[in-house]
Amino acid sequence: MNIDVVNTENAKVGDVEVDDSVFASRVKSWLFYEVVKAQMANRRAGTQSTKTASEVRGTGKKPFKQKGTGRARQGSTRATHMRGGAVALGPKPRSYGYKVPRKMVQGALRSALSLRLSESKLHVVQGWSPESPKTKDAIKVLSAFEAQKALVVGTRDDENLRLSVRNLPNAKYLPVEGLNVYDVLKYDHLFINVDVIEGLSTRLKTASSRSDAESSEVKE
Repeated sequence: MNIDVVNTENAKVGDVEVDDSVFASRVKSWLFYEVVKAQMANRRAGTQSTKTASEVRGTGKKPFKQKGTGRARQGSTRATHMRGGAVALGPKPRSYGYKVPRKMVQGALRSALSLRLSESKLHVVQGWSPESPKTKDAIKVLSAFEAQKALVVGTRDDENLRLSVRNLPNAKYLPVEGLNVYDVLKYDHLFINVDVIEGLSTRLKTASSRSDAESSEVKE
């Protein structure tokens, strides 16, 4: 399939051929939940920590004698039921991250790209390479597309574009290697540099299934 290529003024200047399995695939919304949940879990710090009886500050001396006080016997002021004592079964530092199968991640990203294209909110832009970082120029470009929240995808070398978008509260710049499902879904509009769209399509395309191959042979 072909996708329109536009300039920074939202005027069509050509088109680019991409793989149908990447930008016109069936939107599998259930993959969004699994992949985004994994992304958010991997971002958790997991640094919460409570002290056990061996870590809490205090003496190991028996607080009062065993008998004759009329009180319940106690062996330490560091016990979990004592004021200032330890925490029973409290959280300790841990990792919340887990891995999602690579095919599931790629499938979710294909679905997200297909969703944005079906909504006419995926824009392949040519010529958005500012000579110097200017936030007002980035605002002007986004205004031409009426994009309130935008994710801009380019190359690692386009530092001026990254700096132009950096100060915008509702926009984010990502190199194509860092494109992910969470950010595609978070921002309403997706801008992809024409220089990286073909490489992205090649990276995410899937091989034809056996049923597709058989149907094509029947047609021939």
